[in-house]
Amino acid sequence: MIRKLLFLSTILLVGCMTGPAADIPSTSSFAPLTMPTDDELQEKLTELQYKVTQKNGTEPPFENEYWDNKKEGIYVDIVSGEPLFSSKEKFKSGTGWPSFWDTISPENVVSKKDFLLVIPRTELRSRDANSHLGHVFKDGPEPTGLRYCINSAALKFVPKENLVNEGYEQYMEMFEG
Repeated sequence: MIRKLLFLSTILLVGCMTGPAADIPSTSSFAPLTMPTDDELQEKLTELQYKVTQKNGTEPPFENEYWDNKKEGIYVDIVSGEPLFSSKEKFKSGTGWPSFWDTISPENVVSKKDFLLVIPRTELRSRDANSHLGHVFKDGPEPTGLRYCINSAALKFVPKENLVNEGYEQYMEMFEG
C-alpha cells in the first residue's frame, strides 16, 4: 500500500553542474521492489517525475517542490519508497535543488560515472528502482564535504509526523530530543 502511494508523490534528484565527482557505497538491506512496467510508471508518475527518474532528466532550479523545504522529515525515492535523505542533513546550497551533505541510507544510493557533460560527474540512482536522483559533488559542507544535488521530482517527502503511519517508524528517533 505504501509503495503504491509513493507513485502519486513528486520529486527527483538531479545533477548540478559544479565540482568533481565523489563515489558512494552501493549495497542495501531495503526490501526488494517488484518494479512496475514502463506503462504503469507513465500512468502513476507525473510527466516530470517520469522524465527525471526514468529518462535521466533534470528539473528547473528554484522551480521544484523541495529546494526550499524546511520541514523535518525524510526524503524517499518516488518510485520505490527507499529512504534516501533526511532533513537533518539538508542544507541551502544556492543551486535551486534540494542539497544534502549525507544520505540517510547509503546502501540505498548507487553511484556511477556520468560523462554526459565535458566534466565527468557522479550520478546517483536509487538501488532498487534504479531511479535517476541527481549527482554528488565534493563541494559540500563538513563533516562530509559532499553535496548531494537531487531532483525534487525523484523524491517524496515524508514529514516526521507521518513517519509511523507511512512505515518509516525506524527514522523517528532522528527527530526526538
